[in-house]
Amino acid sequence: MKAVIYARFSSEKQNEASIEGQLRECLEYANFNSIEVIGNYIDRAQSAKTDHRPEFQRMIKDSYKHAFDCILVWKLDRFARNRYDSAYYKNVLKKNGVRVISAKETISQGAEGILLESLLEGYAEFYSAELSEKVKRGMTENALKAKSNGVRPPFGYYVDDTDHYQIDETLAPIVREIYTRYLDGMRVNDIVKLLNERGIRHKGFEMKYNAVFRILTNRKYIGEYKFGDIVLPNAMPAIIDEDTFNAVQERMARNKKAPAMHRSEDDYLLTTRLFCGKCGAMMTGVISTSHTARQYRYYKCNHAKQGKCDKKSVRKEWLEELVLDEIKELLASDEVIEELADRVYELQLQENSAETTIQAQLTGVETKLNNLVEAITQGIYSSATKKALDELEERKRNLEIELFEAQTRNPVLTKEQILFALHNFRKIDISTQEGKQRLIDGFVNSIYLYDDHFVITYNYKGRSKTVSFDEVNSSPFTSKGSPRKKRGKMPLFFRGDFMRERNGRGLSAAVRASEATPCREGPFRGFGRYSSKREAKRLSFFVVIS
Repeated sequence: MKAVIYARFSSEKQNEASIEGQLRECLEYANFNSIEVIGNYIDRAQSAKTDHRPEFQRMIKDSYKHAFDCILVWKLDRFARNRYDSAYYKNVLKKNGVRVISAKETISQGAEGILLESLLEGYAEFYSAELSEKVKRGMTENALKAKSNGVRPPFGYYVDDTDHYQIDETLAPIVREIYTRYLDGMRVNDIVKLLNERGIRHKGFEMKYNAVFRILTNRKYIGEYKFGDIVLPNAMPAIIDEDTFNAVQERMARNKKAPAMHRSEDDYLLTTRLFCGKCGAMMTGVISTSHTARQYRYYKCNHAKQGKCDKKSVRKEWLEELVLDEIKELLASDEVIEELADRVYELQLQENSAETTIQAQLTGVETKLNNLVEAITQGIYSSATKKALDELEERKRNLEIELFEAQTRNPVLTKEQILFALHNFRKIDISTQEGKQRLIDGFVNSIYLYDDHFVITYNYKGRSKTVSFDEVNSSPFTSKGSPRKKRGKMPLFFRGDFMRERNGRGLSAAVRASEATPCREGPFRGFGRYSSKREAKRLSFFVVIS
């Protein structure tokens, strides 16, 4: 996993020592969890109450390059103090496959705040969609003329002065080489490695799997322009001919039926929330391949990968389903939903200190105005009274504007809106990856995994629950740490005495016996056609009875 560090100090009371401390602790966290740090973004004398921070904005922009998987911050208030801004930018980062991780904050700190951000994220999504619709109407005419509309050109193209895509003759040969090598049988990962060895960069960064995959699937390379729902064939210069492009898509379709070698962090729903119960290190995704070329996906302790911890791996799908079941159980309680709504609503009011201060000032000015008007009606009027009246009215107008701006920057959801949003979590389609991720992001703060149980902490009063694997009626680990699946009657592997037929070929046998224990050692493994212990014994095979 690759990360960047974002550090910030806001006033003269803080200085470079503050930055150094933030960087040091973030690096310690990264080293402990085997996270590779590839860069830093540092804002000096910048407040987190606004998003007008140069390095912060550069970091958000760079997230579109897909060069890093997460952003490490000392504490979450370094990222943003404005809750709405935090939700909005985390939503942008999530779409770019980037997560924000706090190096110092423990499980229970700000738990309800994370849930509030999840709700506000929906608000931000609505606002972005509404704004996008307005912008899209203005871009339609440009799209019909095949203009770039501000969309970054694909690798091998550039945008000219008229806002049209043109072939970059320096990079186009590399695009053609990628297609040729893929059709010659080279895997995407091998192409990525080759390009990086030659120092070829994509948007200033090393080539990655996703970048090459997009090159091999982007129809712009055959001259097809697309913007939203507008598709224009032959509207831009082509780098690849259609026959080559179609041949690549056919090979990709064939490969899709085989297990994928590439592992995306986005596929592992518990990444950054799952920790080893033995050593505390983060657990991340790994893939193992059986002798039959079948692939299995696991979560593995980062220290165990280095031989520093003996924590067993656990099957990805099995653990994720258990966690989702726990969240659904939590959401099934109307009492929990009601209490969550109350706490989130109260949290909004506590955090909205700017609006509260302005409202108090406005109330004070209105009280003075009323008193002054009352004095005037009593016959107390002079040039000083008029001047005071004008100043108070001007002050009131300015405060009303400030209050409106504060309310716009920090929208406060009503209790009914919060309840509606929480009830909608029950309706999320968890058959989709996106639906599962929304539930986990909204409600799971952390999970500590042990060999016989896990402890899940929710974004709800720091509430934790211990789930024993015995409770789910499953033995969670095989010798490789994966959850056992209930098996029907099928051949099992057994160790046997060495035998040879006259033709010199070795024999192995398997029996259909549910009470027998499979052996996983030695060369005598394989499927046989022997259906009984008696026949296996006759063949001098040693069968272990449980």
